[in-house]
Amino acid sequence: MPAHPGLWSELAAAVVGDSFLWAGTGIFLSAVVHAFLAPKLARAAQRVEATAPRRAALLHLLGEVEAVFGIWAFILFAALSCWPGKGWVFACRYVETGDYAGGAPSGPSKFIEPVFVFVIMVMAASRPVMRLAAAWLGVVARWFGGSARAQWFVLLTLAPLLGSLITEPAAMTIAAMLLSARFYSLKPSDRLAYATLALLFVNISVGGALTHFAAPPLVMVAAKWGWGLKEVFGHFGVASLSAILISNLSYGWIFRRELASLSVGPAARDEGDAVPLGVTAVHLMFMGWTVFMLSGHHLGLMLGGFLAFLAFTVATPKWQSGLRLRGPLLVGFFLAGLVVLGGVQGWWISPLLGRLDEFALLGLSTVLTSFNDNAAVTYLASQVAALARPEAEALRHAVMAGALAGGGLTVIANAPNPAGQSILAPWFAGGVSPGRLLFWAIGPTLVAIGCFLCFR
Repeated sequence: MPAHPGLWSELAAAVVGDSFLWAGTGIFLSAVVHAFLAPKLARAAQRVEATAPRRAALLHLLGEVEAVFGIWAFILFAALSCWPGKGWVFACRYVETGDYAGGAPSGPSKFIEPVFVFVIMVMAASRPVMRLAAAWLGVVARWFGGSARAQWFVLLTLAPLLGSLITEPAAMTIAAMLLSARFYSLKPSDRLAYATLALLFVNISVGGALTHFAAPPLVMVAAKWGWGLKEVFGHFGVASLSAILISNLSYGWIFRRELASLSVGPAARDEGDAVPLGVTAVHLMFMGWTVFMLSGHHLGLMLGGFLAFLAFTVATPKWQSGLRLRGPLLVGFFLAGLVVLGGVQGWWISPLLGRLDEFALLGLSTVLTSFNDNAAVTYLASQVAALARPEAEALRHAVMAGALAGGGLTVIANAPNPAGQSILAPWFAGGVSPGRLLFWAIGPTLVAIGCFLCFR
């Protein structure tokens, strides 16, 4: 509990000044609860599909976890439109610009992260990029014998580190698709399946922390806090590498017998014609352009590059597969809804972050991240004046460490997680259970926190 005596009076004053804040937070919490209930709704839809098709269709929609936050964003918009003192014009301005408090609008960059995740997921899942990643990671796995255990370890160790170069969403897409083909197709036990998913989520969250331009929570604050490549790697690089290795080795030892019993079959091998190096290079160029446009918050140029990418795929059909759009679209919708809902939560998150010491801030940041995208948490932290002071470097480290470490606790804790769930959900009967994911993610999360504290 925060010790500062002015917290509750500040929160009460905020609600007195704007009564919608309570409603906005209530809608957000309802969306969080809905996200946790989504797998149960999906199972209920399957049970009534034959007897009540219309009801089943509704339950399928409500059980689609990637659609949850988008649905509740529409509810928030409707509530804003009808609220006394707000109205239609206010609601439209807020959704379009992110300007809730009446200050300078943030413009289209409010939605640049959802758009970026959609674009980079489509590019990363393309045949040339997947072939390159599979070949590179396959070579490393063969150095360790090429067994299912070796592929499991290599994919969970090296693929997350790609997030520091090609961004976390792209790394998640590549890692999840390769795990689906090379590991989950071997039908591991439910325990190992959930442990692997938890490792993937946590490792992706911390694996993007070797650079300042690839992980969304770092991108949000790097310029404002004066963090470049040297500062970010010094703060988090060694700790992130250590956390990934320790967690993977620990779970590898726990499941050593089952991993040894899995054998790589034809379904786990990658067959097909080679893709010309030039085609792959162009795909990588488009991905680099997209990352560069994210760093400069140039949404229009990002979309222009995506249209050029689509044209290139049409012009080179021999070396392309059908673009995977459903998953990226659902993930983008999910994140856009989270942006809209999260934009009304600053009234209570910012005062909390500004009143805590280093260790309390680390714990609170970890917890908040599990219920809100970690990029949103670090963005709100960057608006707290107390954290911007030169002597507050330890506090800034604590916020970021918590946001990175907690990024694997839930599907909504980190922007790439919905992408991973979208790709891997078919391997989990009835959908991914939030409770079981949380259980298996606690260990790697604690390891990450310990590493960030030891190697700061």
